Amino acid sequence: MLKKLRRLIRFIEFISKFVPKPLFVFLWRFSDSSESKVALLIRYLYVKKYSNDCGENIYIGKGVILKNIEHLTLGSNISIHAYNYIDAAGGITIGDNVSIANQSSLISFEHTWEEDNIPIKYNKVKKERIVIQNDIWIGTGCRILSNVTLYRRSIVAAGAVVNKDVLPNTIVGGIPARKIKDIY
Repeated sequence: MLKKLRRLIRFIEFISKFVPKPLFVFLWRFSDSSESKVALLIRYLYVKKYSNDCGENIYIGKGVILKNIEHLTLGSNISIHAYNYIDAAGGITIGDNVSIANQSSLISFEHTWEEDNIPIKYNKVKKERIVIQNDIWIGTGCRILSNVTLYRRSIVAAGAVVNKDVLPNTIVGGIPARKIKDIY
């Protein structure tokens, strides 16, 4: 269906370049509780316009929160399902053919605690990248923390907390995430 509508989407994409950000933010909020085709198109156009880079065929479900979007790079054929929280302060790159199930979080920074004369919440924040390569499936309710790479063709099982790299062709799960088995 996308192939049939590609010209129309390209035209709407061109027109969206002239939409001011406050209006786009309003449209995002207006469409945030819906997964209608119009709502999905609004969210796609927003991400296409304000992210660092964005490929084709991007699905952004309802209730998704995208912070520091200017540091977010997206490939093509990506689905980010409902109620995900993505903060790209340290930079997040998501490759092609990636699915992120609902209620997961990608957080590309962490708090430090070295300065003991001030509360931890006021200590410096350390920003580090998250890289999600091609052909990745992230299950429901996962947490992907900063300074992590998920290498190609890997699966993160539901509920996992990933705080270190995930090797290619593996399934990881648990808290913290550990290798469960190889896949081929």
